[in-house]
Amino acid sequence: MRVLVPVLRLPQGWDATRGLETEEVLARRARHGPNDVQGRPPRSALRSLRDAASDPMLWFLVGTSALYFALGERVDGAVMLLALAPLMGMDVYLHHRTQASTEGLRGRLAAHATVLREGREVVVPAEDVVPGDLVRVEAGHQFPADGLMIEGQGLQAEESSLTGESLPVRKRPLTRLPPGAEPAVDAVHWGLAGTRLLTGTAWVRVVFTGPETLYGSIIRSAGQEARARTPLQHAVARLVAVLVGVAAALCAVLALVRLRQGFGWLDALLSAATLGVAALPEEFPVALTFFLGAGVYRLARRQALVRQAVSVENIGRVSCVCSDKTGTLTEGLLRVARLLPSPGTSNQALLETAVLASREEGKDPLDVALLEAGAAWQPALRASPREATFPFTEDRQRETAVVRREDGTLLAAVKGAPERVLDLCALSPEARREWALRVDALAREGHKVIACASRTLDAAHWHGGEPDRGFGFAGLVACEDPVRAGVEAAVRECRDAGLRAVMVTGDHPRTALAVARRLGLGGEHPVVLTGEALEARLADTGRVPPVDVVARALPAQKYALVKALRKQGEVVAATGDGVNDVPALQAADVGIAMGERGTRSAREASSIVLLNDDFGTLVRAIAEGRQLFSNLQRCFLYLLLIHIPLVSTAALMPLWGQPLVYLPIHIVWLELIIHPTAMLAFQSAARPGRLTPLRARPATRFFSWREWTLLTAVGALLACGLVWAWARCLSQGPDVERARAVAMATLTLASASFAAVLTRLRTRTARWVCALSLGFSVLLIQVPALGALVGLHPPTARDWGRVLAAVGAALALLLVAGPRARGGLLRRRAGQPTLAPEAS
Repeated sequence: MRVLVPVLRLPQGWDATRGLETEEVLARRARHGPNDVQGRPPRSALRSLRDAASDPMLWFLVGTSALYFALGERVDGAVMLLALAPLMGMDVYLHHRTQASTEGLRGRLAAHATVLREGREVVVPAEDVVPGDLVRVEAGHQFPADGLMIEGQGLQAEESSLTGESLPVRKRPLTRLPPGAEPAVDAVHWGLAGTRLLTGTAWVRVVFTGPETLYGSIIRSAGQEARARTPLQHAVARLVAVLVGVAAALCAVLALVRLRQGFGWLDALLSAATLGVAALPEEFPVALTFFLGAGVYRLARRQALVRQAVSVENIGRVSCVCSDKTGTLTEGLLRVARLLPSPGTSNQALLETAVLASREEGKDPLDVALLEAGAAWQPALRASPREATFPFTEDRQRETAVVRREDGTLLAAVKGAPERVLDLCALSPEARREWALRVDALAREGHKVIACASRTLDAAHWHGGEPDRGFGFAGLVACEDPVRAGVEAAVRECRDAGLRAVMVTGDHPRTALAVARRLGLGGEHPVVLTGEALEARLADTGRVPPVDVVARALPAQKYALVKALRKQGEVVAATGDGVNDVPALQAADVGIAMGERGTRSAREASSIVLLNDDFGTLVRAIAEGRQLFSNLQRCFLYLLLIHIPLVSTAALMPLWGQPLVYLPIHIVWLELIIHPTAMLAFQSAARPGRLTPLRARPATRFFSWREWTLLTAVGALLACGLVWAWARCLSQGPDVERARAVAMATLTLASASFAAVLTRLRTRTARWVCALSLGFSVLLIQVPALGALVGLHPPTARDWGRVLAAVGAALALLLVAGPRARGGLLRRRAGQPTLAPEAS
């Protein structure tokens, strides 16, 4: 990678160790702004409240409450206002609970920077760094901005969060700037915001700050990717739109008819308001929100934090997973995997040589791996006093340490690139070829291979220089980035469930292929393409070729892969932990970030954060998403089965010239039964175990036409039974309050019965909800003192017989015809949605 350098941003004598003056700093800050690459601010509580207030059901309740107060019915008006609280608070609470949970996970860039100003070093907030500043970065610290390295030795940077490369990247100071107004400079000379220096001390001349850094540009490109609404959202929106249109038409017709019948404008308004509250399908968007919130809670218990609730539904539809390698499929840390000592050398002696040539300062991943292995294999190994250290450089490709042993002798230990270390040793040509073959074999398996050697020095004749000959070859040490525990099983579950998995990494194809084989990704012969080859295929055919691994992938290539897969009809989940993953996370249907290792920008661009970085959590999240659709479909079926008789009788009976079947207080009572039943009784968690395959869903509607026919027939039959019971009750005397009690008894019994059939009472919550709703309703209807509070008279035993007959007929039809509907609504297995929620 080569980056253009605007020369005008650099001060004169850019390569000299001279800082900026105060006046120059102020001028540059005014011109380029603060060094702020943070993400967009969180949504305010006021905006959350305003979004929640957009629900039309809330305004229907407010209007009806105002009408009651105008009529002097203060109790009914107060009840209406109290019903606003749970509906209004749900969305606000869900968002802010998620936001509060993510607050503890927010990462950050460098908080402070050491800059040279007015001829002296000062520590300033990182946001105060300006282009042209000269910054000193110590080993283990992060770069506060993008800049050119002008001074430093033995420099290595850790850039996996930005480039995807898991191994340390060597850096060199830039000695001469190419000519031109905007010369191109290789990445080896750049220190990048969001990465950290591993070894050495670097002086960096800042070129880009804030959104102009590579880190900031990736965040900016991610922010330009708009998230489309999910198919389930489209389905619910269309269903609600149709029902709202029908409700509005019925309300208008009813108000006009009541006026023509001579009941007066107050009666007409009350009739229309009552029908509006009964017919308005506010349960559907509320149920969707609540079910998504329940999914958020269940996934949180499984260590998956959902930042965008609709992702719970989206993840159940996932057909392809694009995962990065470093830190997601692997641990992102080097570990000693194999020791190949030379003849006559033990494993302990080889490892001791490697440890002696390693340093704790700088936290180089290779040194950390060797020191950890040494501590584990030889706990009694003591650090020997160092007489001299010759650190790793790009030219020498080795590191040498001279230590004093307990007996006072000097020992030189060296580790580094095998070909360089072998040159220091006296080996025969045959032995050199044999060791070279072993190095190549280990490299093909994806290992990082180093060679080690040592020699004893004559303390009397050694004058401090680095020995460069006479070493005895100790052997090879192979390190690897180990696969995370449980990932192999998770990949196997995805493969068995028909989920396509593609590993995208910045590593060498040979390393990526070795990891894919260990995971079983792509079977015995994974297909590997480089990012350039994939980009060429996409440009040529416009389709994603059969591929299991994309190696040497740039951020733009991973983004293009996700976009192409979505264009082909795949529902894509993209996992990642670095800034380089942000565009793909944002473009995917479901972006999944790693909580432990992931950068702040990756977590903010994602919709789900795996708190434990466990790839298996992704599999469980997919199972929960698939279960969500099954739960929600049964819930919607229940709501329609109840609302069809409720709305039809509330509209047709007044049009027939009969008294109002329901008063607004009765509608509120029914809603207080229907809401908890719909929200709680159908909350069934995904069954543990093997991930259920996603079946093909040929339908393009939320319900098939067979299911629409079934629920319409059952609802109409219940409505006919309710009208029959109502009419028979009124035929025995003009007791409208008793007839209303019969209607209420019919609907409440039907509510409990339908819920029991659809849930099969498999959960304790479903059993309690059905029992309590039925029990309280019977008490309210049958106890005269309670019934009088809501304008009801207790039904007789004969009335209850008619109620049981009406509900029994509708229930019998549901039980007989339900399993015959396409997909088998009453016998669907959990986690196997068969109908596509693309439309209502």
